[in-house]
Amino acid sequence: MIRPFGNELNRRSVIRSLAAGGLLLPGILSEMMGPKTLTGAELENPLAPRPPHFKPKAKRVIFLFMTGGVSHIDTFDPKPFLTQNHGKPARAKSFYKGADWKFQRYGKSGVEVSDLFPETGSVIDDICVIRSMKNINGDHFGATIGIHTGSATFNRPSMGSWVSYGLGTENQNLPSFVVIAPELPYAGGQVWGSDFLPVLHQGTRIVPGPEPISNMKRRAETAEIQQTELQMTEYFNRQHLAERETDSNLAARIKSFETAFGMQKEAPEAFDISKESDATLKLYGLERGSTKGFGWQCLVARRLAERGVRFVEAIDGGTSIDHNWDAHAFMPVYNKLAGAVDKPIAGLIRDLKSRGMLDDTVVVWTTEFGRTPTVPDPSAEGRGHHATAYCSWVAGGGFAGGKAYGVSDEIGGLVTEDEVSVHDLQATILNQLGLDHTKLTYRHAGRDYRLTDVHGKIVKGILA
Repeated sequence: MIRPFGNELNRRSVIRSLAAGGLLLPGILSEMMGPKTLTGAELENPLAPRPPHFKPKAKRVIFLFMTGGVSHIDTFDPKPFLTQNHGKPARAKSFYKGADWKFQRYGKSGVEVSDLFPETGSVIDDICVIRSMKNINGDHFGATIGIHTGSATFNRPSMGSWVSYGLGTENQNLPSFVVIAPELPYAGGQVWGSDFLPVLHQGTRIVPGPEPISNMKRRAETAEIQQTELQMTEYFNRQHLAERETDSNLAARIKSFETAFGMQKEAPEAFDISKESDATLKLYGLERGSTKGFGWQCLVARRLAERGVRFVEAIDGGTSIDHNWDAHAFMPVYNKLAGAVDKPIAGLIRDLKSRGMLDDTVVVWTTEFGRTPTVPDPSAEGRGHHATAYCSWVAGGGFAGGKAYGVSDEIGGLVTEDEVSVHDLQATILNQLGLDHTKLTYRHAGRDYRLTDVHGKIVKGILA
């Protein structure tokens, strides 16, 4: 199902030349030269825009993921008790560790944010901080796929894949789900995998640099030759699909070729930020000509979102503890890490708002878990994994701004009020897109699966 030729005269000329040289069989020639009629599964477009279950608040998602487990008690959940009791015994063989940074109130709402994120603090009135997150696993792999897929143990489709499956996409020349990741996170490509959903809903990984996607330039000598090659491919695709009209994965694979062809036209322009104004580049902390850094990721996320991509994820960090938030040994590394993402994140919020896009774009900032409030040695400079209480935040798309939701105990160890599980967060994001998480299902291996499994509730307290 490759796109028809834009120039019918050139198409027919090339086909006649191939026929004259004996390269096309008479039957193939007749069908390629004749009018095209599609029936059955051929008419299905797995990425066609689909109506939501109910009227949505948002059309798209930009998902910002900080790899490694960002410490909640050093960023968005102040704990004075820890500061006052720093170095004192907590329980057997452990000691309290206070935050290494001070907190201050920002905006009209007065929500407290640490000195690590002053730029994010400056837009806090557009953000709802969730201080009562709880993940289903305490190791990187399980927690990372937990927040993305709803399962910490089995392969399941990513949330971006579910959104693509449920809503399709507005731009048929770009993927519905794009992941901008300089490095592979914990769990690798499973983070954006489609698993049992049709493969077309899998995330397309973009690597920042001069060529974000490989093979974007056509290999054929001319556009006419490439179109002829694709027309021939289309013919054989249709013949193959006609005998397998119930195979949704096959239909999706054929559609993926069409999307790839369209991407050659639109993707290079989407990744080209050279026409952005100096003011916009400054907003993201970008130098003109740069194609790297989280500023580039956030700006390209905005450009993809405004071009109809349904779900864009920007991932900061990989599996190396030198390049992620897994500060077991040395918390001060956060100065560098936060400094690299704080301005771009705030710039994204401001940019979306100035363009009128924040109202219908859900922005999510999260990580796989937090860090421990206690350490085994009073002189320890790092923190361990902590999944029973941590922070995420949401903005735009009908979420409340200037609010802190949920409460953890005085040391940030356990959630004491309004717990939000990863399934609750997933259900609420889907809700803002007009999707009922209990009805967004896919039949596989004899049962209906969904992103939230048998869990999840809408967190009404974080909605505007």
